[in-house]
Amino acid sequence: MDPTTRANRLVWEDASQKYVNEYDEFRNQAATGSSLLDAERELLRDVLRDAPAVVHLQSGHGLEDAALVHAGASSVVGVDFSAVAAGAAQRRAAELGVACRYVVAAVPQVPLADASADLVYTGKGALNWMPDLAAWSREVGRLLRPSGQLFIYEAHPAVPLWTWDTDRPRIRPDRSYFDRSHVNDTFPANGAVEWQWTLGQIVTTLIGAGMEILHLREYPEPFWRAGGVTAAAWEGQLPNAFSLLARRR
Repeated sequence: MDPTTRANRLVWEDASQKYVNEYDEFRNQAATGSSLLDAERELLRDVLRDAPAVVHLQSGHGLEDAALVHAGASSVVGVDFSAVAAGAAQRRAAELGVACRYVVAAVPQVPLADASADLVYTGKGALNWMPDLAAWSREVGRLLRPSGQLFIYEAHPAVPLWTWDTDRPRIRPDRSYFDRSHVNDTFPANGAVEWQWTLGQIVTTLIGAGMEILHLREYPEPFWRAGGVTAAAWEGQLPNAFSLLARRR
């Protein structure tokens, strides 16, 4: 593990204490199976109808995993480099009796067998922690069975540029869409280094790894809003999220 990833891991171990401190609240939310966005449910409807085995890369709190099982997945394996997050998610899954298990590992080099997934699910704060997008894409291809699918619902790559000003949208003068990385100076990743990938880089890298792009859409709504913050950049004029569905050739 490189020094930056190691430092980021320490930041996220600390941030993930939230899933322990607010355990009951997260458990109750997982029990409802409501943590998939409407757009996710619509795009995954046909895939989930076939009861896929799912691998969730960078699973974080794991709330989507219980929702995927509720929606039809036969099982979900969550992979996250935070032992705190994975431990809380595993305890929650056991208490709720859902078919989810968790592996503590960095991505790529996930300790799972080749062709072990019908669906790889990821996003909502995942690609920005990948220093090597090509290696990540190859890992997705390794994990997927032939004709298996990858689904991403993620913050738009332009999001690091938006200020949180409330009067009107603005671009941060200290950042560029084409930067290699930036330091996150907001909650919950204060001080962590986030890697930047343009939308073109994401699509092209996946195609280069043998994936066929089936769907790509951008959204004005962010998938997550910091509590108590209402930014003008989130009010419909700018891209804040995207979804992508791809199939392994």
